[in-house]
Amino acid sequence: MPDKPPIKKITLKRVVKYFAFAISAGVIQIISFTILTEANVFGDMDNPYGLSYFIALTLSVLWNFTFNRRYTFRSVANIPLAMLKVLGYYLVFTPLSIWWGMALTNGDETHWMYYVVLIGTMLINGITEFLFYHFLVFGRTIDTNTIAKRALKKAEKQEQTAAAE
Repeated sequence: MPDKPPIKKITLKRVVKYFAFAISAGVIQIISFTILTEANVFGDMDNPYGLSYFIALTLSVLWNFTFNRRYTFRSVANIPLAMLKVLGYYLVFTPLSIWWGMALTNGDETHWMYYVVLIGTMLINGITEFLFYHFLVFGRTIDTNTIAKRALKKAEKQEQTAAAE
């Protein structure tokens, strides 16, 4: 069996992968938020930030969960159970982030503050969500899917080849 790579190297690689997918989810969130906000989809609401944010967040979470489960955490975790755990995170995070977002954007007629608050909230979400995924959602099932198993077999073959030479 091959020696495992140092934990710091594995963790750094996982963090980089996570944030690469999180950035793509962030692009989805910003584009959908912008369309909903600038197209005035919700009409004459006093502060449409909360509803626009909620819809955009939901789209980005679905994207982020799907790709990070498969490629970053490489987990065979029970998908419905993992999604329930993520739902639990967002049952706390979403109301809080909508609350502070609406409080910070209240009275902004030009919407520029919407984007400042959105980006700050996305940074907080990215960091806390990574920790939540890593320790609570996928913790014991990290590197258990077919992608991880193929990588292990490949490493074993490389080690055997190197030992035979």
